[in-house]
Amino acid sequence: MATTGACLCGEVKYQYTGDITAKIFCNCKDCQRWSGGTGLPNVVVDRAKFQITAGTPKTFDIVGDSGKINKHFFCGACGSSMYCEPEVMEDKTCIKCGSLDEPDVAQMQLEIYVKDRVSFQKPMDGAQQVAGGV
Repeated sequence: MATTGACLCGEVKYQYTGDITAKIFCNCKDCQRWSGGTGLPNVVVDRAKFQITAGTPKTFDIVGDSGKINKHFFCGACGSSMYCEPEVMEDKTCIKCGSLDEPDVAQMQLEIYVKDRVSFQKPMDGAQQVAGGV
């Protein structure tokens, strides 16, 4: 069974099959700015099992703390951030939970860049806390 998602306007849609390999909340400064929020909840899936089913997303590349490129994908019409493909995770796609058709994927397993977490946000219960990236 495929899991699906889309941007806000519905122009770009995707699906993936298989299991989620990790559930990670990122507090890094880039994710804060990219989301316009305090960070981003992500589900990590095998890149080979992820595909675009409608539209063509635009991309924005930025160098991460690892020195490698984080390729961000978003809708050119509505601007929704949908997923990223970090070079540091060559075979994985990190889907932004808010773009999933069913975003309630349960507890985040890992919270990264807690050194950048905003002061009014508390640590996530049950999530391993990591100062930097993975």
